Amino acid sequence: MSVNFFNEDIPFILKDKIKRKHWLKIIATAHARKIGELNFIFCSDEYLHKINLDYLDHDTYTDIITFDNSEVEESIEGDVFISIDRVKENSNALNTIQEEEINRVISHGLFHLLGFKDKSELEATLMREKEQLAIDLYNSI
Repeated sequence: MSVNFFNEDIPFILKDKIKRKHWLKIIATAHARKIGELNFIFCSDEYLHKINLDYLDHDTYTDIITFDNSEVEESIEGDVFISIDRVKENSNALNTIQEEEINRVISHGLFHLLGFKDKSELEATLMREKEQLAIDLYNSI
């Protein structure tokens, strides 16, 4: 298992990396999957906007983009790009602490790699429920 955390164009220090790696492994295992190589790349709005334009042809800002690199169904491999600018703004808008919003977005990326979608209202509701369960799990570790 390899979970990696990188910064691309911003200074950002993710706390409790070992705890987060353990947490992600628990979530994956609960869904009968193993983590192969999972990369979380923290970046700015502008960096993620460029990825959104170049790879998805979307001219919007977003908090996360997930690329699934899995080749075997049982193994999760992917790159998850997270805008720290969006995390901070969402945290303020939702009146939550930044660490909780980071965990929401990190788990959101993992849930996409586990096959969960969020395009329809029903899918988005299920995704929010999964995220909250993940946050609660993290807080209990």
